[in-house]
Amino acid sequence: MGDNHETKLLDGKAMALQIKDEIANEVRAMTSAGRRAPHLAAVIVGEDGASMTYVASKEKSSHEVGFTSSVYRMSEQTTERQLLETIDFLNNDPDIDGFIVQLPLPKHIDEQKVINAIAPDKDVDGFTPVNVGRMVLGEECFVPATPMGICTLLKRYGIETAGKHCVVLGRSNIVGTPVANLLSRKGFDCTVTMCHSRTQNLKELCLQADILVVAIGKPEFVTADMVKPGAVVVDVGIHRVPDATKKTGYRIIGDVKHDEVDQKCSWVTPVPGGVGPLTIVSLLQNTLAAYHRHTGR
Repeated sequence: MGDNHETKLLDGKAMALQIKDEIANEVRAMTSAGRRAPHLAAVIVGEDGASMTYVASKEKSSHEVGFTSSVYRMSEQTTERQLLETIDFLNNDPDIDGFIVQLPLPKHIDEQKVINAIAPDKDVDGFTPVNVGRMVLGEECFVPATPMGICTLLKRYGIETAGKHCVVLGRSNIVGTPVANLLSRKGFDCTVTMCHSRTQNLKELCLQADILVVAIGKPEFVTADMVKPGAVVVDVGIHRVPDATKKTGYRIIGDVKHDEVDQKCSWVTPVPGGVGPLTIVSLLQNTLAAYHRHTGR
């Protein structure tokens, strides 16, 4: 690469602030006209550290944009039946526009059964079979937050996607599968290849990618020799690794080895500060959409 190469950042943090401002302005206009604020609720079972952090940041973001926020904290010993009763209550509470059940759940609770119990019109995480089905059919639905955040980043930064080859690493229901679906649809029009742990010739496929979305869950898995010069790289990974030089004792890294890859690509999401901030913003956008549907305004 020559010295004139400049990689541009897909700055999720800055974009999240901008979208939060837009939402806050809309909520202010609604409440000053005498309407209630949108209401987002979260259910958390047990004391998983990462889950507690996520729920706290969702609560904080809700307040920042003027939403009403409720958190239902349930103990690790909560039975599946008790959790399903709480979901039933939230499904039927007209004041709650959308809610999420923070995953993972304790082992004795059937995760899919719980997701299936959420009313699709309040499923702002976009995980119920109804919303997933609507997404696959290209109908109006709640899109899962992380894939929605990735699409928002590409769209708002004006990244050219039509006819481009997009390679998605990872096939999870939360990121890989939905983002592959969304980017292949009208509006993005990518040609999509989805790779996973059984994919052969993974490196060759990655080297063909104009847009590489990495959600494989392995720290610094993608190295420079896997990236085509000038590609757009979206790193969805987030891992804590011990680092004695940091006050916290750790640093955050992604699924991409950034010190190598950033020299080669045209655009890249930093970790942290890339996809993460937009995940929570997507949840707020979904809640606002649910509010408009519920209130009919």
